[in-house]
Amino acid sequence: MYKEVLRSIENIEIFPIISLVIFVLFFTGIAIWALKVPKEYIEHMSSLPMDDEHELTDKKP
Repeated sequence: MYKEVLRSIENIEIFPIISLVIFVLFFTGIAIWALKVPKEYIEHMSSLPMDDEHELTDKKP
């Protein structure tokens, strides 16, 4: 039943191609960003969870 519904829709074959192109562009963009980001930024971001200076619990009610 579902196959017949999908076959009856005109120009549906473009949607898998569009989604694949979007995925490849997004993945490529993230990969390029990950390779170009400075090491200092990565080290700073990795140390944030252990940093006591920026705790949210410091504020008093």
